[in-house]
Amino acid sequence: MSKLGFAGGRSDRYPTAFSAEDFRANVTAVRTRIDAAAERAGRDPREVRLLPVSKTVPTDRVRAAIGAGLRRLGENKVQEAVRKNRETADLDVDWVIIGHLQTNKARDVAAFATEFQALDRLRVAEALDRRLQAAGRSLDVYVQVNTSAEDSKFGMPPQEVPAFLKALPAYASLRVRGLMTLALLTPDTARVRECFALLRALRDEARQETPDLIGDGELSMGMSGDYEIAVEEGATCVRVGQAIFGARAVPDSHYWPEG
Repeated sequence: MSKLGFAGGRSDRYPTAFSAEDFRANVTAVRTRIDAAAERAGRDPREVRLLPVSKTVPTDRVRAAIGAGLRRLGENKVQEAVRKNRETADLDVDWVIIGHLQTNKARDVAAFATEFQALDRLRVAEALDRRLQAAGRSLDVYVQVNTSAEDSKFGMPPQEVPAFLKALPAYASLRVRGLMTLALLTPDTARVRECFALLRALRDEARQETPDLIGDGELSMGMSGDYEIAVEEGATCVRVGQAIFGARAVPDSHYWPEG
């Protein structure tokens, strides 16, 4: 097994958390590695936000995680997020959608999500903005970029980012926070690092040329198998699922292509 966990979630690498104590221990372990990676890169560890990702996790365990202090959770599938939001309505938790969004699901996201990290089409921006305006809400968004050039991944080509950012102010209810990407799923850490470095370069270019359009210039990148590399390359948000909740039955790549 490589450092990146390329073969997918093995239970010995990612033990399943059931109790609040389990969750607190796993979060502490992940946070320790984040802090160490930040220090290696000469960064302040407080710059890096940990977003626990609860996709496929049953609601009873999600409730235990919330009870352990996890107050913001990421979900890939809108339908699953809607159900979990309903089933945890009595608890204090915010939901972040991190997966591809079809326009016919924009109403659901606009109704309850705190953040959307996979904005890559103006049609989706328009659909979200229309629903948010009707609901009197606003939404933090990240622009998703396909830095690995894989057909199986969503996100816009890097060269389209400047024009896309220039178009987003037309959608007043969307607050651009920064950029998001998924790296190559490979044991080749150099290639993984290139994906993260490219996103950072795109952010830096936007900050120089159109600073008002990139928001805080945050970088959401890195998952359970590669978040330390992402932190070393400038991530301000890492999306960690298996290292907190436990191994899933299928690898992350199963969730990237639509359907």
